[in-house]
Amino acid sequence: MACLLEAPLRISVLSEVTATSRHYVDRLFHPDPQKVLQGVIDMKNAVIGNNKQKANLIVLGAVPRLLYLLQQGLSSSELRTEVLGSELRTEGAVVLRTEVLGSELRTEGVVVLGSDLRTECVVLLGSELRTKGAVVLRTECVVVLGSLAMGTENNIKSLVDCHIIPALLQGLVCPDLVFIEACLRCLRTVFISPVTPVQLLYTDPTVIPHLMSLLTRSPRTQDYITQIFSHCCKSPEHQTVLFNHGAIQNIAPMLISLSYKVRMQALKCFSVLAYENTQVSMTLVNVLVDGDLLSQVFVRMLQRDLPIEMQLTAAKCLTYMCRAGAIRTDDRCIVLKTLPCLVRMCSKERLLEERVEGAETLAYLMEPDVELQRIASVTDHLVAMLADYFKYPSSVSAITDIKRLDHDLKHAHELRQAAFKLYASLGSNDEDIRKKITETENMMDRIVSGLSESSIKVRLAAVRCLHSLSRSVQQLRTSFHDHAVWKPLMKLLQNAPDEVLVMASSTLCNLLLEFSPSKEPILESGVVELLCSLTQSDSPALRVNGIWALMNMAFQADQKVKGEIVRALGTEQLFRLLSDPDTNVLMKTLGLLRNLLSTRPHIDQIMSSHGKQIMQAVTLILEGEHSIEVKEQTLCILANIADGNTAKELIMTNDDILQKIKYSMVESLPSMIHCSNTSKI
Repeated sequence: MACLLEAPLRISVLSEVTATSRHYVDRLFHPDPQKVLQGVIDMKNAVIGNNKQKANLIVLGAVPRLLYLLQQGLSSSELRTEVLGSELRTEGAVVLRTEVLGSELRTEGVVVLGSDLRTECVVLLGSELRTKGAVVLRTECVVVLGSLAMGTENNIKSLVDCHIIPALLQGLVCPDLVFIEACLRCLRTVFISPVTPVQLLYTDPTVIPHLMSLLTRSPRTQDYITQIFSHCCKSPEHQTVLFNHGAIQNIAPMLISLSYKVRMQALKCFSVLAYENTQVSMTLVNVLVDGDLLSQVFVRMLQRDLPIEMQLTAAKCLTYMCRAGAIRTDDRCIVLKTLPCLVRMCSKERLLEERVEGAETLAYLMEPDVELQRIASVTDHLVAMLADYFKYPSSVSAITDIKRLDHDLKHAHELRQAAFKLYASLGSNDEDIRKKITETENMMDRIVSGLSESSIKVRLAAVRCLHSLSRSVQQLRTSFHDHAVWKPLMKLLQNAPDEVLVMASSTLCNLLLEFSPSKEPILESGVVELLCSLTQSDSPALRVNGIWALMNMAFQADQKVKGEIVRALGTEQLFRLLSDPDTNVLMKTLGLLRNLLSTRPHIDQIMSSHGKQIMQAVTLILEGEHSIEVKEQTLCILANIADGNTAKELIMTNDDILQKIKYSMVESLPSMIHCSNTSKI
């Protein structure tokens, strides 16, 4: 019985909800324009803070009608016609005549000009009021649409599907500033949503120049437009479009605006424009703002007494300019200002999102520079400070705001991700820093746990950290062996996205080096088949890593391991890799072949079964237009073959190969001559 009643009950509730919202939509179709305006205003008040009401109105078709009213433009100027009435029109004429003719001439003016003047005055006044009325209606429609956009992502999708963006962009040609600001505010709300296709901003080539021209209209237009640019600049192509239309010149003066919001949005816009963009960064470094270089303006924004948001964003701008080569890594503004500021952001006194952004930006800043890594590692006990990222929020957390605590619990994984990234960057070059990291409380256990976290981003950051530490011979022999990190790494390789596979397979390459204690158990786990499958990937990076790991595995291996590699890889795939268009793949394949063809018994055995194909491949490489490094590696393979007892006959009886070896000596290429005369690896 309960099931039979449930469906009618839901229909009844839905009907009731629809009925309570229906009258708002019905009033938009009323023949009286004044009542339409009042209906829009009532709808605006009804949807504020009420997501349920917003959803109901969207379902009932309010959006298309609002857009229709918005796009009517001046044709909807009839709004005030009925309201004025004959009495109001007469009164308006008298008032206007008073202003024009003066009080002394009022009576005479009426007598002389008569009805013609009254008619003209009525037309002028009525036209002005009707135009203002139309703008008021259109503005209120945009405000309602903006409120609907501040609901759920489904609301945004519905608005975008109804083509709200072209309608709002078209509205920006209106001269009325209040209406323009309303359109920009609504556009801002729509574009900051992750479900809005940002390419819609770039479809019409006239939009960006027009937005640039509106930047000077008011602080609000500056605030909204820079927010739109920041959220819609997602690619180098977008950066180029904004750059070419004068974004830097138009936005730079906003950095000294009296409005904090404007300064902040301009700063965010520059951080997006400069990210991994050499052209923009090189231009920024020479820009003057009120007589100061832009970099100096950014440095002033790093002061501790300024809002954290401003400090952090300014540090990002300087970081991106530095990474793009516009500022040297040893510049005082980087070493003494930017880096210490970012380290401060990692403090436990900062909010979760500030600690995450600070750590990730710092990791990016020092990633390629060992000196910055060394400076950061001894600044404010950074290595130990990052350990707190894994304990947050703790049971004794100082957070008293329940909403903040709930938010942080949901986003605590972002802290772990940021910590792994920063550890990876810190330990990418210096052995002492790696040692300091691994000696941090439970660090290796945390990395192992991170490899199996539910968040793919945390797993990727953890494996990056592991890869950074795996460059240390000492850590491979101690911490990696003690914690058997190869086990979770192998599990991670079984089923993961390509970006994780690339980093995990790179780490595996290091674990398969000759001096790594993990090499033997990895070989016993049946890794050969997995690595051979990577060599067939469409991704060049995965092909390189697969063949690289096999190359490391084959180095000084016994005949059993080499035979397993040859069988699993197959001669057909091996020779396919020798013709791979990616030079890195070709080089590692030659390295694998060179390691397989080492020690006389192994050389003779492999050449007895695959000698003809190998010699053909070698000939093709020497004849092809390859780099000296590729031909050098190929000649080293021939040197190994020549060391075999019976295999050497394949060279001695091949005049073509002998001529090519001779040619390399005549060309006087030192490295190639060295290989031509070397019989061992």
